[in-house]
Amino acid sequence: MAQVSFSPEDRIAGGRQDPVADRITEIIAPVLESLGFEVVRVLLMSGDRPVLQIMADRKDGGQTSIDDCAGISRQVSAMLDVEDPISGAYELEVSSPGIDRPLVKLGDFDRWAGFDARLELAVPRQGRRRFKGRLIGTEDGHIKLDVDGDILAIAPADVMKAKLVLTDALLAASGPATG
Repeated sequence: MAQVSFSPEDRIAGGRQDPVADRITEIIAPVLESLGFEVVRVLLMSGDRPVLQIMADRKDGGQTSIDDCAGISRQVSAMLDVEDPISGAYELEVSSPGIDRPLVKLGDFDRWAGFDARLELAVPRQGRRRFKGRLIGTEDGHIKLDVDGDILAIAPADVMKAKLVLTDALLAASGPATG
């Protein structure tokens, strides 16, 4: 079996999922690895017809194309048909995380250090739950964020949601789009 680069334990608190999404991640991670991708996020959204959203990123740092997503969808769909982790009908959506990607693993905060991010905390801090600032990375197991010159050290367990903010610097670093 291929080395899985993503595990439920690696996620920040906001990335914690239900057991079905965790099982799906276990099923699809080796498939994505073999195709040269890594799992960014697996999200199962309920509704009249549930939607399974899978975000995947190229391991080589290149852009994920529509053709890549279609190929992943075919491979993953076949695996999920065999394993059948979701009862009933559902829609499968495969996408790249996009430029303003969610930050779901602690390592994401180091990888994207120097760029702007928006974090939503589970518990208010300094009277607020939402912060926007420049990512410094991680230190001593905490996420470091520069918010207008005030350096915050945030425990990963306190983070409900985090994502990059679309800026000119992020666009420039992302390079030309392909597809």
